[in-house]
Amino acid sequence: MIYLDYQATTPVAPEVIAAMRPWIEEKFANPHSPSTWGREAAAAIEVARDRIEDAIGLPDGRFAFTSGATEALNWALKGIFERSERRKLVTVATEHAAVLDTAEWLEGQGVEVVRLGVGPDGLVDLLSAEAAIDDRTAMVAVMLVNNEIGVIQPVEELARLAHAKGALMLCDAVQGFGRMAIPEGPDLVAVSGHKIHGPKAIGGLWMRSGAEPAPFMHGGGQEQGLRSGTLSPALCVGFGEAAKLAVERREADAAHVSKLFEAALASFGQGWKINGSVIDRYRGNINIRRNGLDGARLISELRNLAFSLGSACASGSGRPSHVLRAIGLADVEARSSIRIGFGRYTGEEELASACRRINDAAVAQGVHPA
Repeated sequence: MIYLDYQATTPVAPEVIAAMRPWIEEKFANPHSPSTWGREAAAAIEVARDRIEDAIGLPDGRFAFTSGATEALNWALKGIFERSERRKLVTVATEHAAVLDTAEWLEGQGVEVVRLGVGPDGLVDLLSAEAAIDDRTAMVAVMLVNNEIGVIQPVEELARLAHAKGALMLCDAVQGFGRMAIPEGPDLVAVSGHKIHGPKAIGGLWMRSGAEPAPFMHGGGQEQGLRSGTLSPALCVGFGEAAKLAVERREADAAHVSKLFEAALASFGQGWKINGSVIDRYRGNINIRRNGLDGARLISELRNLAFSLGSACASGSGRPSHVLRAIGLADVEARSSIRIGFGRYTGEEELASACRRINDAAVAQGVHPA
């Protein structure tokens, strides 16, 4: 199996597995217990928290663990509107379902939601954003790196527009965290462990001081009085180790991914077109299409290659990607698109070989070049 689905999840780093093992086996105490073992577990969680805050790299804030980025985004959106008298949300049509579905729920609670469109390159127009953000806006919610097409949104500029009107900025940084510096400006940042070679079921929300949302989960208030529920030392430690590695390896990982990007494009040959901006994108994501291609059939034919049609959260719905529709693709073009994702543990030759096999299988389908 050649794994090329890094946007869905990443392989767990060996260092992360080693760091987690003691907290799964003998160090099983509840970190919220006053016992010696409990205090030891709590201290390990604080070390992990420090490492994640260091990887986020933004000043004057604190990080709270959650079950993942979906919870973090729900918490940020619902919690801010619970505390704000403003009743307007500005977001982008290509956001993850965790934002768009929560926005739809907020509409049912009387919140006005503006979903900004994007151009064929997948980027939001700053003039349109400036026109939409006004003094009724409580929050602007925009992801850093799109999970389907990899384009990088102008988060710092959007945060500046939000702050000029007294609004907060929420950044879904799941696909960018650990791979690039998070831009200055966001007041809330959602991240996830399993996208940076850490474990699943752990993520969190970074909150600038004074921008904390109202509690989303109620109970013992174990997590800084803002989130209830017993934390898993193993998951927190694993996430912290993954964040530490991401900081240490950021430049090397970026250089490796850039080299892989060029190798992949060269191996595909003629007849393919990249979806979204070729310049303003994370280069570990290639969303690519070929006229007449049946992407779902291609995946079924190449069972020992792991790649996807787009978001893992929506790939089983049978509906064309809302992201590809937003950049102007017809349904038939969206269905002729595939997503290749790679990173730290991808070999250049295995990637090139996989791309050649994908290309050969596409040609064998009898499809026409784009």
